[in-house]
Amino acid sequence: MHPWWTEQHAAYFGAIGGSAFGGLGGLIGTLAGIYAPRGRLRRTVLGLMSVSVAVGVIFLIGGVIALIDHQPYAVWYPLLLLGVISTAVLGGLLPMVKSRYREAENRRLDAESLRRG
Repeated sequence: MHPWWTEQHAAYFGAIGGSAFGGLGGLIGTLAGIYAPRGRLRRTVLGLMSVSVAVGVIFLIGGVIALIDHQPYAVWYPLLLLGVISTAVLGGLLPMVKSRYREAENRRLDAESLRRG
């Protein structure tokens, strides 16, 4: 068994990847919190969430493969950690954000029907 990377590379991967996903998650949360109730930036917010979940699933699969391949802790742990957190958090919030966009669309349609009389 040859490790995929060293412990130092794992530390960089975890630090940079964790910071990047944390920042991206904060940005997505901010955008969703501000714009979903207004029905704005739907494609951007849902697209960012979907891509983040997909990348999280890829990390998750990579972590499972590393475990099956008997890679050291420094290899499988950062992959699984990033994969589980991004998939669980953003994947879990995706239905709620979609629901907020549906509510905004329904409010818009109701207001439009009231204007028409």
